Amino acid sequence: MKICVATKNEHKVHEIALVLPSVIELAIEDLDIDVEEDGETFIENSIIKALEYGKHLNEPVIADDSGLSIDALDGFPGVMSARYMEGHNYIEKMESILTLLKNSTDRSARFVCAATYFNPKSKFLLSVEGYVHGTIAYEIRGEQGFGYDPIFIPDGYDQTFGELGKDVKRFISHRSNAFKKLFDLLLKTGEIHE
Repeated sequence: MKICVATKNEHKVHEIALVLPSVIELAIEDLDIDVEEDGETFIENSIIKALEYGKHLNEPVIADDSGLSIDALDGFPGVMSARYMEGHNYIEKMESILTLLKNSTDRSARFVCAATYFNPKSKFLLSVEGYVHGTIAYEIRGEQGFGYDPIFIPDGYDQTFGELGKDVKRFISHRSNAFKKLFDLLLKTGEIHE
C-alpha cells in the first residue's frame, strides 16, 4: 500500500520510514501548496496538513506536527517550535532557548509528535501522539539529528539526541513512538493489511 507523506521535510520522511510496516511504501508528492498551520495543538496542526494534502491528492496521506515543550517556559516553544525565530538557523534558536533557561534549575522537557492518517476516499481519519521525555542540556552538544536535537537529553541517557544519533533515536524518539502507534492501530482497524 502506498501512503503519501504530507511534508517537505526530508528528515521527517527518513524518520518515519525507519518504523514503517513492510506493507507500506511512502510516496513523496512535490505539491506546491502552503498549509497554514494555525492550530493550537500538535494534533490540530497534523490534522490540518493531512486533510489539505488528502484533498489535493485524493490518496491516503500521513502528516505530523511536532515540537519541543519545555516545562520551565510553560511549554514554549511548543507548536511554534519550527516557526520560533523564523529566518534564523537552529544554532541561533537553541542559543536563544539556553539563554531563556540560564537561571532555571528545572530543565525538564519533552518532544511531542502528533501523527495523523487520512484516507479521503473512505473519510477515515486517525490521530495519535507520541512523546520522549528528557531534559535540556546546558550547552549545544552533537551534530547529528536535526532541529533541537543537540540540546535535548532523553531520559535514561547522558548524551543529547545530537550525540546519540539515528540508531538510538529510531527506537525512542517522539516521532518513532507516534508512528509506531499509528501504524499499529491502522493494522488493527483493517485500514492497512499485512
